[in-house]
Amino acid sequence: MGLLRVTAIASLTPLEQLDDDPFLVDSRSQHAMCARWAAERGYVVARELLVRGLRADHAALWDGVRPGHDLFVAPSRRVLASALSSVDEFTAECARRGVRVETVGHAEPAYDARMKACVHRRLSMPTAGYDGR
Repeated sequence: MGLLRVTAIASLTPLEQLDDDPFLVDSRSQHAMCARWAAERGYVVARELLVRGLRADHAALWDGVRPGHDLFVAPSRRVLASALSSVDEFTAECARRGVRVETVGHAEPAYDARMKACVHRRLSMPTAGYDGR
């Protein structure tokens, strides 16, 4: 079996929810968590999806996905619940298609005011060339 192609799933959550749920808004940190998980296992993230309420059978999820060659990873079930319309339907569809789905399972970062401000700047000024650093 060759290398696995990892698809990282992050939640597309509106900036207005930053104070209430900063991790769900911070898709960059979600994808970074998935990339670390993949690297720890010798995998590389080949695709990053940023979605909200996506159906389990949506073509964006399954484009080019092959059983035994692809897997999905998300930071947590909570992120999957926001990104997909139904986690149970998605995991059932993965099982039906023979594709693994994993969650990282690490603790979410604790956001202080400075971290929230960085996320806010990055997401509110994407066309100004600001990269969030």
